[in-house]
Amino acid sequence: MNIEYKDNASYTVGEMIDLYRRSTLGERRPLDRPDIFGKMRDNANLVITAWEGKKLVGIARSFTDFAYVTYLADLAVDAACQRLGIGKRLIAETRARLEPTCKIVLLAAPKANGYYPGIGFDHNPRAWVLKGETSFTPD
Repeated sequence: MNIEYKDNASYTVGEMIDLYRRSTLGERRPLDRPDIFGKMRDNANLVITAWEGKKLVGIARSFTDFAYVTYLADLAVDAACQRLGIGKRLIAETRARLEPTCKIVLLAAPKANGYYPGIGFDHNPRAWVLKGETSFTPD
């Protein structure tokens, strides 16, 4: 399998949704909301994609300041292409664009929770999530 990795390649919202459907990440993303996917695509500031020919087979979508912290929002690999090192390479390509002082933070999908310790990530039990539909009162 010949996989090409690209930094900020062009891809359609449809290609993105199709990839998420073909990965386990689609279970936790709004696949029926192309408007949200468009904003997910357009507003991430570091995106590495993996391509088999013209087919999008992987994505690492991040938000970063490039020096202190990077939030790896999505790491999705086509289920048919998993266990081939694509996810590791997407993380390596992401890290290669960061300063050595920059850490990568992510929230693991339940099915991927055991994957990250094996590639060098440390577990941090102090993550908190305020869901978009949850009301927030600062008082």
